[in-house]
Amino acid sequence: MIKAQNIHKNYGDLHVLKGVDLHIKKGEIVSIVGASGAGKTTLLQILGTLDQIDVSENSSLIINDIAVTNLTQKQLAKFRNEELGFIFQFHQLLPEFSALENVCLPAFIKGTSKSNAEKKAKELLDFLGLSHRYDHKPNALSGGEQQRVAVARALINDPKVIYADEPSGNLDSEAASKLHQLFFDLRDQFGQTFVIVTHNDELANMADRKLLMADGHIAL
Repeated sequence: MIKAQNIHKNYGDLHVLKGVDLHIKKGEIVSIVGASGAGKTTLLQILGTLDQIDVSENSSLIINDIAVTNLTQKQLAKFRNEELGFIFQFHQLLPEFSALENVCLPAFIKGTSKSNAEKKAKELLDFLGLSHRYDHKPNALSGGEQQRVAVARALINDPKVIYADEPSGNLDSEAASKLHQLFFDLRDQFGQTFVIVTHNDELANMADRKLLMADGHIAL
């Protein structure tokens, strides 16, 4: 599903990623852990095509059999919208829109009709236990509910891969545990691949594989 080879990333004189090699299989849940500054979020952003690699000899990034480094910016935006989903520590919901409207946004960008987008969004919100929250705006939802809306938004276009950056970092322990279990339920239900950067030991240890980053490399 994801094949990364010799991934480098520099920001000026700072060499953040130093030749990362990574292979993640379809349907796998992989956690990435490590100290702050190890390069975890930078790697996640590159794997999610939110940032670009520094092209060097033998470097490549293939996601779902697509060499993403060969795509134009327009092709990349379409690929990201249709093939990838994102969950962040802070839910990034738009405050002026309802839960249902927030979930529908990626589908509207894809060109899905309003009726089909809302139908799929309601199915996801129902699955996530939010059938009574369709019309509520983010400020009327709890932290756990807001994050579940963000999860539904990430799933609306049936992405092949879900990238999550500290997804439970802003939740209390009970809501975090429920979110962690949700990822596995979603994998079992929909077959998505998950790549999760986290400092939460519970979530990291639940994953099928735990990767340790240190000094720009995958150490374990």
